Amino acid sequence: MRHRIPLSAAVAAACALLLTGCFAAQNGATADPSGGRIKLAMLQPPRSGLTPFSDDAFKLSRWSTAETLVTLDADGNAQPGLATGWKRTSDNAWEFTIRQGVTFHDGSALTPAAVTNTLTRATAASPKPRILDGVQLTAQTSGDKVVVTTGASDPLVPQRLSSPQLAILAESAYRADGKVDPVGTGTGPFKLVAVNGTTTATLDRYDGYWGTKANAAGIDVSFVPDGTARAAAIRSGEAHIAEAVPVSQASLLDPATITEVPMPRTNTLYLNTKAGPFQDRGLRAAVREAINPEEIVGGVYENRADVAAGLLGPALPWAAEGRTAVTRTPGAAPKGTAITLATFSDRAELPEVASVLQQQLEDAGFTVTQVVREYAHVEEDALAGKFDAFILSRATVLDSGDPVAYLQSDFTCEGSFNIAQLCDGDVDAAVKKASATEAGDQRRAAILAAEAAVLKTDAAIPMLHERVIQGDATSVVDAAKDPRERTLITSATRLR
Repeated sequence: MRHRIPLSAAVAAACALLLTGCFAAQNGATADPSGGRIKLAMLQPPRSGLTPFSDDAFKLSRWSTAETLVTLDADGNAQPGLATGWKRTSDNAWEFTIRQGVTFHDGSALTPAAVTNTLTRATAASPKPRILDGVQLTAQTSGDKVVVTTGASDPLVPQRLSSPQLAILAESAYRADGKVDPVGTGTGPFKLVAVNGTTTATLDRYDGYWGTKANAAGIDVSFVPDGTARAAAIRSGEAHIAEAVPVSQASLLDPATITEVPMPRTNTLYLNTKAGPFQDRGLRAAVREAINPEEIVGGVYENRADVAAGLLGPALPWAAEGRTAVTRTPGAAPKGTAITLATFSDRAELPEVASVLQQQLEDAGFTVTQVVREYAHVEEDALAGKFDAFILSRATVLDSGDPVAYLQSDFTCEGSFNIAQLCDGDVDAAVKKASATEAGDQRRAAILAAEAAVLKTDAAIPMLHERVIQGDATSVVDAAKDPRERTLITSATRLR
């Protein structure tokens, strides 16, 4: 088992000095009587220019600058957002009532036409938001309503519209070249006023907000991919909030500044089923048999994670209650089979996981070459199937509060995030059935059947379920602790 060497004081000091430059560049970072400006250290910089049609949408959501028609409560039930209500008018159609009295940050009014514009552009985006994978959706204005129609009956339309990737922006956000600019075009309590590439972002309180006005005067964001530096920022006071504190740093922080919450995020090894050695199902099974997740949880995650029993973890209690055993193919002898194992460095634990996995796989008879890069420089190759195996920390209910969107995007033939390059008829059929099943116990059973179909292929080997580890200075009041990582700074968040 590998053991971690504690962080030295010198390294901590260096990281703190590094971050001082990041945050010092922000304007107005000193607390003030209005609730202060909150200094935020975030894990990943924007990868797609903060377009809401990408994963960058979750930054806009966590900053409370862009909002959706529907929100989700703690149990994943649909609640009003920019839509005050909705009803199903036929098997394929839903009617949404749009909230009145809402203005975008550019001064224009929220109207049904503006909502229709956003949803129509989302369906035409390339690539489409993953919440729309496998979904044929159209939106039309009908008086003071918006009618959303799907090609097939879809019981989760309201939940889909809660995805941050379908945040409603002003018409001025959408440019002729197809790009989307969220600066000054949201509806939330904080207005995005500036983005400095992949370095910083600045938000000010929006006093014209339709709901409860923000306590804080603004948010000053620095993108800090290095996890040690993010933790150092909490220790030094250079950041008020740091997301995704690495496990290795959690024990070095004041316990009063650390929050740990089970989350629907699974650390999974994806195997390339389309090209290379893992076209062989027996070799995929050999990988599954070689992996010892207990060693990874205890050694790399210092027991701040849970060993995976499936793709869906303890954040969804019903998954463990309803899951049944899966019959799998026995492993074949690797006999020195050469493989490339890749991951990304943005999450500090993943390179360590790769090193432990390399040793476990080599002990089983594989010859392993590692590739570790920043996520922005490895995602394209991963999606193109250029690696034999890829370690990914993946949220499983990120978009709709329901795992079907994740199963659809990651494991079906047409999925937009199918790193395993999997195309299996049984999996597609199971996911399709789950997608069409009404919410409730029957849908949950169908989801577990789809999970079992994926696990049977050994295209994805779940290793562990992560926990949110967030750093908050003791001066921070009411920062959100969201297992889904949708919210972070809200109207209620302030500094003492």
